[in-house]
Amino acid sequence: MNLQKRFVHSVRLYFKEQGEVWLQKLPTIIKFCEEKWSLKMEEPYSLSVNYVAPAVMADGREVVVKICIPGKEFLQEKEALRLLGQNKIVKLLDSDEDNGILILEKLSPGKSLADINDEEKACEIAAEVISNLVIPSESANFPTTCTREESLRQIVIKNPDGLGPIPVQVLEQALNVFVYLNHTKEHELLLHGDLHHDNIISSGDRKWTAIDPKGLIGEIEYDFIQFMLNQLPETGAFSIIKRRVDIFTEKLNLNKERLLLWGYCHSVLATSWSVDDDGNCKHSFFQGIEIFEKLYETEFGKIKSLHR
Repeated sequence: MNLQKRFVHSVRLYFKEQGEVWLQKLPTIIKFCEEKWSLKMEEPYSLSVNYVAPAVMADGREVVVKICIPGKEFLQEKEALRLLGQNKIVKLLDSDEDNGILILEKLSPGKSLADINDEEKACEIAAEVISNLVIPSESANFPTTCTREESLRQIVIKNPDGLGPIPVQVLEQALNVFVYLNHTKEHELLLHGDLHHDNIISSGDRKWTAIDPKGLIGEIEYDFIQFMLNQLPETGAFSIIKRRVDIFTEKLNLNKERLLLWGYCHSVLATSWSVDDDGNCKHSFFQGIEIFEKLYETEFGKIKSLHR
């Protein structure tokens, strides 16, 4: 198979040897899909760490096949799709847990929110989708923002001299922010966990639907951070993130202080996850660290003055 280079790089970066083995098995899994569901796979979409492609069933119905590395994250996504099924999330039609396969409805016309050039309109759509999507947490099967805190704690322990472009002082400060926020949170919801422009898709009749939930338990403010770090220009990112913060805060009456703090510590964590063997990282995540810190300090003072 002639797999997309960025896809192969991402799978190897995030899943190491397990990812390499899975990439080798992928052609066999695709053939299995076509035989089990009597469908014909088409060319894949632009891929991240899962293989996702449109397909046509024998009866002419169009679906989307998503093939993931089997395991805990796959099961969490399947459960999130089930629990959020009535709340502007793509419908799960069938699955195969052993092979990490999801058969999903195909959304038409299927353009993503990344195709909306009007920044304010895109934020308004995202705000509506997220506000209708989150529900009270009903399951202990999902990771929480405490899980994210522990992930960063392990990064700090393993990288006493810093990681990539992130100084150890920033790693430690972000960990302190995670601790503070988790100790002071009041409400917990089942969140999408990875909602950004490419995971909000047009589904006809002026409707927008979320796809690819990770499933995460936490405050609603946390679910906006990945969106705010997405679709940023090379220059001028500060003003765009600031505007996004203002729109989401005003539209949904969010706690702005906590939104900015979640933005800061998640930017550090997301950047850490993206650092490759050469010390390179995803620039949009990295610049988010400084932007969220400046936005917080403008209104609320120094982050380092927070008490656990």
